[in-house]
Amino acid sequence: MVNGILEVLLVDARGLEGTDFLAGRMDPYVLIQYKSQERKSSVRRGEGSNPVWNEKFTIRVEYPVADDQCKLFLRIMDKDTFSADDFVGEATIHLKDLIALGFENGGAELHPRKYSVVKTDQTYCGEIRVGFTFTPLAEREMDLNEEELGGWRQSSF
Repeated sequence: MVNGILEVLLVDARGLEGTDFLAGRMDPYVLIQYKSQERKSSVRRGEGSNPVWNEKFTIRVEYPVADDQCKLFLRIMDKDTFSADDFVGEATIHLKDLIALGFENGGAELHPRKYSVVKTDQTYCGEIRVGFTFTPLAEREMDLNEEELGGWRQSSF
């Protein structure tokens, strides 16, 4: 098994359908999940249905992987103060081809593009723009980058 780093560039979203009565008052954020790894974007307070993040996240990737395990989930949530956060919608992105190409060529990039956001009933509720960069790493590099990826070196002990 070979390792690499997937960099996710979360750009923005457009036309999100709010879950509250006043959709324009939505405070969206994104939960990014790849296998057991999860990252959370900042909450875009007051940006409603057209939030802008421009944030980068790094995720450790192993290759080869099965088709069904090579999915990135972007869950858009609406931050609520006095109740549980509301699920707005989700985009699922298949990354197997990008990762395979990255291992073959020593890296791969997918410039930001739009992905449909759907509700739990699979109806369209907006779009999210995301870009990706994948870089394979040698074992030595993985050891050196462990600290930056939330490894044991960040322990409080």
